[in-house]
Amino acid sequence: MLREIILDTETTGLSHQAGHRIVEIGCIELINHLPTGQHFHAYINPERDVPPESTAITGLTYDFLKNHRIFELIANEFLSFIQGDQLIIHNASFDMGFLNSELGRLNKPKLEGSRVTDTLAMARKKFPGSPASLDALCKRFQIDLSRRDKHGALLDSQLLAQVYLELLGGRQRQLGISKTTTTLENQEEVAAVVVNFPKRDFVLTASEREAHEQLLKNIDNSLWKY
Repeated sequence: MLREIILDTETTGLSHQAGHRIVEIGCIELINHLPTGQHFHAYINPERDVPPESTAITGLTYDFLKNHRIFELIANEFLSFIQGDQLIIHNASFDMGFLNSELGRLNKPKLEGSRVTDTLAMARKKFPGSPASLDALCKRFQIDLSRRDKHGALLDSQLLAQVYLELLGGRQRQLGISKTTTTLENQEEVAAVVVNFPKRDFVLTASEREAHEQLLKNIDNSLWKY
């Protein structure tokens, strides 16, 4: 069983070195690349002001966030959810910088970069020279963006889960298509993948019909004569 965590954060600004903090975390559990419905979500009191430019992106204000828990009070719950599993993050250096900054304040072990898959790097490798933002990838893969009027950590994680599946190979993976050799043991699984081809009508030309009739004349006791 492969367990992965799609993860996204929202923050008060672009730089944790400048004192900006996390205001929202959203995580979604994947088992064998498919969402299970299990998730972690928390709004976080950043213990500082929320600049207007941040509110314009996320819709979150300090008046709203001040009534929620600080990071210290959600840290153990968050770490328990992600466990030691692989993290799937878009533009991972940004989120990892903020998460490790928050964990460092609490003297907790930082998250290792080796456990992170960056979908931004995946997209740039697969589509070199093309826009690779989450919005751009959703449009490329025809993923519905109608609910995304603001950035939100849980919604963006849901969108990223779909983008990640497409980057891995999309619907072909769901069909179970692989390069493995068919054996007696997996024939039933292979048989379950049914491809419906469109109906085609074949119309004989006059010359083809005449050639067929001539062929039948040269066959003794032909069944096609009756």
